[in-house]
Amino acid sequence: MSTNLAIDDKLILAAQKIGHHRTKKETVTVALREYIAHKKQLETVNLFGTIDFDENYNYKAER
Repeated sequence: MSTNLAIDDKLILAAQKIGHHRTKKETVTVALREYIAHKKQLETVNLFGTIDFDENYNYKAER
């Protein structure tokens, strides 16, 4: 799918240089993958403290 975006050239070039990417497309693709992974990690962090923990659970007995 072809998409046209108006992205600041300075940002793309800086990201390309820092990430050692050969193309702008590769730079944007990697940035989007990292953004998605980061957001998924934040969803997991938000679960901390919301799941009940059974102190009597013995994981070795379940083997």
